[in-house]
Amino acid sequence: MFEILAAAVSAASAPVGSLSDIWAHIVADFSNIGSPAELAAFGQVLMIDVLLAGDNAIVVGALAAGLPDSQRKKVILIGILAALVLRIGFALVVTELMQIVGLILAGGLLLLWVSWKMYRELHPAGDNAGSPEIAGDEHSGVPAAKSFLGAAWAVAVADVSMSLDNVLAVAGAAREHPGILIIGLMLSVALMGIAANLIAKYIERYRWIAYIGLAVILYVAGSMIYDGIIDRDVGVLTLF
Repeated sequence: MFEILAAAVSAASAPVGSLSDIWAHIVADFSNIGSPAELAAFGQVLMIDVLLAGDNAIVVGALAAGLPDSQRKKVILIGILAALVLRIGFALVVTELMQIVGLILAGGLLLLWVSWKMYRELHPAGDNAGSPEIAGDEHSGVPAAKSFLGAAWAVAVADVSMSLDNVLAVAGAAREHPGILIIGLMLSVALMGIAANLIAKYIERYRWIAYIGLAVILYVAGSMIYDGIIDRDVGVLTLF
């Protein structure tokens, strides 16, 4: 896992090329985890990972809810595996792309749209039959797919969007802290793989968790938009 994620932080700080480099970044950030900057970055990353892992599980479960039992379980498994692969894949390129002038601003604007989408999901217009494998998906407002291929395609599209949202938000929250960024990306993959359904259950039961997470994503989006305008290296003002 460390080797796969090494490239994801190479543009966030000093070059990262070996396990010792990665470990040094992690130790440097977490040895100062009590400082306001590191603690705030890690808290934001943790909340983003928890919220978006649960949201991913709820959407996948809702899309598969209308299928027969065997097909539904296959679609949910496909959704989880695809989310794992996509989160790793996006982690390898997003932080590199964020070093291009203007793309931090674009990423911040994308996270604003993500925030709006999540707010609408917290106030669904309709109900869904829900799948017994995923807690809370019956209130997602996401219409269930009517066929296996339709569900698989819808899950794939949703996974691409939500995985990019997750990695982009984590990269934005921990951009100046490569050690926290590495751990955040690992947590994102781990939570999606082993705890997404449990997280979805608690988010459904305690809705205030979702609102805190939404506020964190809005804050990260605002910070990225601000940096994307005035940052001396990648802000759009450098073009003028």
